[in-house]
Amino acid sequence: MKLLTIETRQYLNYYTSRYEQVRALGVDLFVLNGEGTEDFWPADRYRLVGNRNLDELIAAAKEWHATEHFDGVLTFSEAAVIAVAAVAEALGLPGIGVEAALNSRNKLLMRQAHERAAAPHPGFRYATELPQALAAAEEFGYPVILKPTMGAGSNFVFKCDDAAELTEHFAQAIDGIRGMFWANSEADGIDLGPQGLLVESFLDGREYLMEAVAWDDEVYLGSVVDRITAEGGTFDDDVHHAPTSMSAEDLAAVHAVVKAGAHAQGLRRSAMHAEVRFHEGKPYLLEIAARVGGGGLDLIARTTADYDPIAAVVDIAAGRRPAVRHFEPTGVHVTAMCLISEAGVVEHVDVPAEVSESDRVFLLKITARPGDTIRRPPEGNTILGFLGTTGTSEQDAFARMTDFAAKIKVTFAP
Repeated sequence: MKLLTIETRQYLNYYTSRYEQVRALGVDLFVLNGEGTEDFWPADRYRLVGNRNLDELIAAAKEWHATEHFDGVLTFSEAAVIAVAAVAEALGLPGIGVEAALNSRNKLLMRQAHERAAAPHPGFRYATELPQALAAAEEFGYPVILKPTMGAGSNFVFKCDDAAELTEHFAQAIDGIRGMFWANSEADGIDLGPQGLLVESFLDGREYLMEAVAWDDEVYLGSVVDRITAEGGTFDDDVHHAPTSMSAEDLAAVHAVVKAGAHAQGLRRSAMHAEVRFHEGKPYLLEIAARVGGGGLDLIARTTADYDPIAAVVDIAAGRRPAVRHFEPTGVHVTAMCLISEAGVVEHVDVPAEVSESDRVFLLKITARPGDTIRRPPEGNTILGFLGTTGTSEQDAFARMTDFAAKIKVTFAP
């Protein structure tokens, strides 16, 4: 099988490990980047357009497809979901369609789709000016959530407890999204929808993450993860536990909500990363992305639910029904976290052998390289990497993870 993967703007080497997983499944993988480095992938399977113009990306893909005859197109990048939908349409290959891609990328279009379909979601208002945001907060009542319409990775997402905090964070977010990687990495030459900020009503319950599949009329929750982060004013320090602690009744309610949201967004055959939060005992949609989750969520899914999201992406790209079932835990407990450090320019990251060689570590990925700049809220949300450990219980896995995380040391340049 030959598949084409696309990044409109190369995100360092963040997705290389996933490309290697695709190759390990027996796929002949070709990479097309809009903007990126020259030596990113083996030369005979790599092309660099040199810009993010959608027409040029499509032209390059068509030219390559004429000789290689790809079976499908895929992406792991949030910023390439729309471009990949457009390329798939142009090549006559399976895809989610541009409209569904837009609904799954632009948070305002997503909320409007949920609203039209009566899929449970928080209250929301679009704001380009501070008075609009303040009026929305008065309507909903504090606290409120402030987030970019074209964001990712919790960059410039704030919980605002009063008008003073909303005023401060609105200015930070408006300024920040102008230079944010994810907001500036979409394909050029297509209407992406409104660019600005959303003010949303606050949901006060626990949060859950799903790696899921939409296939025709059904939606499958392949993996379900609890978010166990100690929350503050930003959403930048994710810590997760799997398998979920949800009751069967709550899980059924979450499944119904995710199915409603996926169909509202127009996702009929797609891998998905869904996030749901409870409020007053009922689940509400935070988002449904038309891609698999980042970090180590694919490894968590395989370890705790015997579900492989990467294999599902490969199958769906080629138009085949993936091997997915409704959620069924394996009984293995894991906790996983984003590795957070102070801000600065990385000089060196030291991971002792006690951590890197432990059989309790199922996830260890250092994504920050020497010379990379770490930004922390409110300037951004850059992480060092990811760490995950197994255990006999949530408490056992969590204790080992926090102990190991403390042993990873970062040296910053003067």
